[in-house]
Amino acid sequence: MREEHRIQRALTEPWLDLPYAKELEAIDRLLTDEPTIGRLAAQDLTSKRRDRGRRGMTGDEVIRALVLKQMNQYSYTVLHFLLHDSQTTRAFMGYGLGDQPPSRSALASNIKRIRPETFQEINRVLIRVAKDHDLEKGRKVRVDTTAVDCNIHPPIESDQLRDVVRVLLRLMGQAKTLVGNDLVIVFADRSLRAKRRSLGAWTAKTKVERKRQYRDLLKVTQEVMDSARRVSKQLGGWSPPDPMDAARAAAIQGEIDRIMPLAERLCDTTTRRVIKGQKVPSTEKVLSIFEEHTDVIVKDNRHTHYGHKICLTGGQSSMILDCRVLDGNPCDSTLVAQAIETQKQTYGRPPRQIAFDGGFASRDNLAKAKKLGVKDVMFSKRRGLEVSDMVKSTWVYRRLRDFRAGIEGCISFLKRGFGLDRCTWRSFRSFRAYVHASVVSFNLLILARHLLS
Repeated sequence: MREEHRIQRALTEPWLDLPYAKELEAIDRLLTDEPTIGRLAAQDLTSKRRDRGRRGMTGDEVIRALVLKQMNQYSYTVLHFLLHDSQTTRAFMGYGLGDQPPSRSALASNIKRIRPETFQEINRVLIRVAKDHDLEKGRKVRVDTTAVDCNIHPPIESDQLRDVVRVLLRLMGQAKTLVGNDLVIVFADRSLRAKRRSLGAWTAKTKVERKRQYRDLLKVTQEVMDSARRVSKQLGGWSPPDPMDAARAAAIQGEIDRIMPLAERLCDTTTRRVIKGQKVPSTEKVLSIFEEHTDVIVKDNRHTHYGHKICLTGGQSSMILDCRVLDGNPCDSTLVAQAIETQKQTYGRPPRQIAFDGGFASRDNLAKAKKLGVKDVMFSKRRGLEVSDMVKSTWVYRRLRDFRAGIEGCISFLKRGFGLDRCTWRSFRSFRAYVHASVVSFNLLILARHLLS
């Protein structure tokens, strides 16, 4: 039976007199003093039958394991090892001498069950804690955007077509093994030919040769797709006596059916762009058959990211007061009003001063911010706006401009120290959860450092 939290904490080893251990001890006190955080996480973990099964990890334990993972960018294998081996790690988790840490798979499955909405609620609790300790009042904030990459390779058509062939052949092989002698599943293994054509498209020295390689690669892909359609239809009509076999067949069929529309669109855009020489809008392209939610994010007309754009609002304490995962690649100038409205909902009033990057600047946004009750609005690039229209003096403008630069450091710390440069979790729901988990871990560390200073 899973518990929401441990009723009595086990006796643990004493904390080491080292900076890292002191930070973990401060985070430990924060989580212990705020049991609401563990309860919020436990709501996503608790199954319908609470009176059966093993005890499982509590909500508090899952949050602690997540903080350790994100703060140090541990893999689940390394985290599992340290829960057995490290005195400080075990003390932070609350494990005594006789406690057995959860397995690697249990750590992964429990952490991934926490919803992104839950992480947002936890972050609101941390903001309230900062307000109670007089560390963050929300009177002076700074806003900026950045891009977080998905865990995919660059979306080159030849590689993606090869991925389609490889994955569909693997699924059909699993189906053939599963059905045994009940069905006759026949397909040709074209993986080697697809590999050769993909490499040939890479190394082609002329456009004519490149098109020839792509034509054959498309032909191979279409052949494998036709076989996959036939196998999916066969699995749909198969009724095995074992319910587990039926569930596996349904899972294989569902994965084939998920990939097929993406593969068809990929073949169409490849034909149009490579064979016919047409321009294809980025919104019509398939960037990945594994992470189909991926957006194309172009920053400063120089760097292209394949992931999602996020909007961050930071405070004077360096805590992240708001984080939004955006759909597509909206212009920064469309995000001003929502950023201010979110702060009004959080603190019950708008911030007195707010600093934006130059991409947010426009006369319309300045008017909206003033109308929402912000006294001083600073855009790092004025874009024709007068300083007197934005703030009350040049001195205030310079101070806010210097203050805004601090959000760049926070973003850099999030990316280097908390893995926000690249999301390693699959699916859009997990992407959002990963981003908010990094923000929660970051805020816990910032709070701990403030309390230690």
